[in-house]
Amino acid sequence: MKKFNRDQISLYLIMLPFIIWYMLFMFKPMYGLLIAFKDYSVFKGIASSPWVGLKHFKVFLTSPEFYRTLKNTLMLNVYSLLIEFPLAILIALMLNEVKNKVFRAFVQTASFIPYFIAIVIAAGITINMLSPNTGVINIILQKLGFEKIYFLIKPEYFRGIFVGLNSWKNTGFNAIIYIAALTAVDEQLYEAAKIDGASKLQQLINITIPSIMPTIIVMLILKIGSMLSVAFETVLLLYQPATYETADVISTYVYRTGVINQDFGLATAVGLFNAIIAMLLVYTANTVSKKVSNLGIW
Repeated sequence: MKKFNRDQISLYLIMLPFIIWYMLFMFKPMYGLLIAFKDYSVFKGIASSPWVGLKHFKVFLTSPEFYRTLKNTLMLNVYSLLIEFPLAILIALMLNEVKNKVFRAFVQTASFIPYFIAIVIAAGITINMLSPNTGVINIILQKLGFEKIYFLIKPEYFRGIFVGLNSWKNTGFNAIIYIAALTAVDEQLYEAAKIDGASKLQQLINITIPSIMPTIIVMLILKIGSMLSVAFETVLLLYQPATYETADVISTYVYRTGVINQDFGLATAVGLFNAIIAMLLVYTANTVSKKVSNLGIW
């Protein structure tokens, strides 16, 4: 035991600053969760504010905004899961088959550059493209003889715009994870498959996809765990009162309640509710995955 401690002491010292940082900035702020159970006043502070129990949770769960924000949050995440998640895998599989290194590097770089574009700029580009008067989309529609469409004020278009922007911005970067997993696949498996006369499709189905399945399962579980966490900045920049019907999500409700209306107790309660549901979703998804495929994150 003494030898282990002496040999590993340098590693513990290296870890110490990160442990301290984690304790200060991740665990210490959890004290603020008490606000969810108090009639919080900035002047009284957390300790002196009176307890109200589950009042804030009841207010949120019985409010008209609860069903709307929950539905919109889930719908946006489901659409993203169905489009963005498999698209990243598809890009990785396609790039894995490209033998020209220059072309492969070009496509890979071009696909993940959008990830580094600030969301404010990306949203601004989207708004300009969809502008009813000067947007390129409406200009093309009018040239083809169609009426211009007010994309940004019609609720039925918001989800498509949101998912499209997020897919363009994040898919290429997300594909890097699967590309990294593909590099670990043993080339001898492909050589053996070629000797047996397996086609490219058969190699893909029987070797490539099963080899990266653990990575896919982990990413899927994490994605399911974030089903109540939507890209807040994207929604905030694109939505407006006219599109609340399909655009208002839990995070924007928390923003309006906590920052604009300064109802910190209700905003904290909604955030805590969100975190608890996310934890349950991760646990459920991991449990189902372990039973079905014997793969999970723990």
